[in-house]
Amino acid sequence: MQTFNPNDHPHRRYNPLIDEWVLVSPHRTKRPWQGQNEKNNSEALPEYDANCYLCPGNERSNGIKNPNYTDCFVFENDFAALLEEEVVHEPNLNPMFQLKPERGINKVVCFSPKHNLTIPEMEVSDIEKVIQTWKEQYIELGSKDFINYVQIFENKGAVMGCSNPHPHGQIWAQSSLPTQVAKTQNSLEKYFETNKRSLLKEYLDAELIKKERIVLENEHFAVVVPFWAIWPYETLLISKRHFGTIIAMSKEETLAFAEILKGITIKYDNLFETSFPYSSGIHQAPTDRVSHPEWHFHMHFYPPLLRSATVKKFMVGYEMMGEAQRDISPEKSAAILRDLPTLHYKLKKEPN
Repeated sequence: MQTFNPNDHPHRRYNPLIDEWVLVSPHRTKRPWQGQNEKNNSEALPEYDANCYLCPGNERSNGIKNPNYTDCFVFENDFAALLEEEVVHEPNLNPMFQLKPERGINKVVCFSPKHNLTIPEMEVSDIEKVIQTWKEQYIELGSKDFINYVQIFENKGAVMGCSNPHPHGQIWAQSSLPTQVAKTQNSLEKYFETNKRSLLKEYLDAELIKKERIVLENEHFAVVVPFWAIWPYETLLISKRHFGTIIAMSKEETLAFAEILKGITIKYDNLFETSFPYSSGIHQAPTDRVSHPEWHFHMHFYPPLLRSATVKKFMVGYEMMGEAQRDISPEKSAAILRDLPTLHYKLKKEPN
């Protein structure tokens, strides 16, 4: 009988954030790939695109003209998934057909007036302005009495369903806790009640000692490939200090957050020397006017690419019917990301 080796043998890992398991099959990285290859769009974009509905001064589909903004620009989504209006609803008493109306507000946040920029190519000072905008929106939206959660996120790249390359993200604020947030809430709360400490503070402190899954860190934040990661190059950005919301960040922490956002996204771009697609999102305390000492500020990055700029991980079959599964071990993907340069590949000097 062989001795178990986590880099060679299939095994399951537990995710304490959402109380779920993931199957890890590191031996499968050797299999050949004859599946779908995504289109790698390396076309250089202009700084301004007259046909882009997010560029300054351009008209959107609803006839509203964007201002000639010079840094961040926020507007209510023209095709919102949630509506603010309150409606009357008679509940269905049959437990098989539960339904309830959901109120909310959807906003779009343009990170820059420049059509051809992404976060890894932005100046740190401009990323700070994005963070300040997120803070302002968290306060503004969270202060509404019917809003109990504010979800800040970004979908980057066509492979992640982003229909416009102009640098932007979204904010969905709603009256209920979304499913993934509710799972996280339950786990954080249970751990805090039992141990009187932050689950993520305990986890990050342990990762900082081991070092094997840390990708990069600064004085106030660290980026780790989580022990339970699902996506091949998934990372988790965690604050070293225990605080629950983006508005609790000090000036120094805000700068450090901007620096590490730029740092991890540069590493992503450098991995396959492409504008690396991902979905990212901030998880923080609800805005339900209840104290949440259990919450610890963190940000998820879920990138789909697996072997190259054109080969992605698909969540199908077993992942849909059984549980999440990954091939490359978190330790290996962390080492690959960690060893990448911190200078963006577009800025490398050509040899003479």
